[in-house]
Amino acid sequence: MKKVFFLTVLLSLFAVRYTLYAKTALAVCPVCTVAVGAGLGLSRWLGVDDTISGIWIGGLILSSSLWFIDWLKKKYPKLTFKYLPISLIVITYLLVFGPLVLSNVIGHPFSRLWGIDKLVVGTLVGSAAFWLAVWLDRKVRETRSKQLFNYQKIIFPVGLLAFFSLIMYLITK
Repeated sequence: MKKVFFLTVLLSLFAVRYTLYAKTALAVCPVCTVAVGAGLGLSRWLGVDDTISGIWIGGLILSSSLWFIDWLKKKYPKLTFKYLPISLIVITYLLVFGPLVLSNVIGHPFSRLWGIDKLVVGTLVGSAAFWLAVWLDRKVRETRSKQLFNYQKIIFPVGLLAFFSLIMYLITK
């Protein structure tokens, strides 16, 4: 438990460091990534159910993946690989889930929901929620040619992750 919390804090600090020195706008807001990481750390520290923690893990993984893909596109514009984004997203999920499976955090027989590990269910829900939030933000900006309110790019993902956390809490309670 302490290792997960320490790793979450370490990743959050890493994200904050790069947020402070960001020079250009990124596809996924670095502040949003930090907020999701902080929410994950807080939920694990408080002993929240793995399904809820998984929602925040899924959001963090997808956010970090999209952030890294955008950075690569800007840093190496000549790098064109048709399946690069999906490959990097899959690699990021494997880098997160690999150690969790090896350390038996995923796969515990008493941590199941609908026959699937709670952390995996939560991660799938969280990834879908984050993807939906990014899509909604882009759609609103595209339709209205501007954002609806300040910090929309942060509030949409964090708000949807919190909403789905509440829904999963009610389902698992």
